[in-house]
Amino acid sequence: MDALDREILSILQHNGRATMTEIAAQVGLSLSSCHRRFRDLEANGVIRGFHAELDFDKLGRSFRALVFVTMDSSEHGAMTAFEEAIAAVPEVVQAQRLFGSPDYQLSIATTSMQAYQELYDSVLSQLPGVHRMQSTLVMKSVVAPRAPLGFSA
Repeated sequence: MDALDREILSILQHNGRATMTEIAAQVGLSLSSCHRRFRDLEANGVIRGFHAELDFDKLGRSFRALVFVTMDSSEHGAMTAFEEAIAAVPEVVQAQRLFGSPDYQLSIATTSMQAYQELYDSVLSQLPGVHRMQSTLVMKSVVAPRAPLGFSA
């Protein structure tokens, strides 16, 4: 990956709807050269897809919590069962496996504190292999998902 690839990624990170023609013009490449680089970035897994950034408040999911999960066991089957179970919970908008303790961080978005409490009692507390869960409430988002250092425009 060279500076032109990083520039293409920076443009896409800031505007995922940019056309190939716009990107080519901004980085100073022909359309075919830019498109070839884009395809290579996709083929190498650098670009994994395109997604819309959603406003949970406007979607009626303004109550957000982070849930830290410590597992009973680090056995592969237990982790796999847990990961499959959380993938099926629509209120889990992001899940990350962590090094050390806790084992996972879940980002939850619900309509209200009551809805979160009901989700916690009926779904989250029943997840397989969980030893302990600790919740904290999200006050506000300060930094939206963005490119790593060195890729910003």
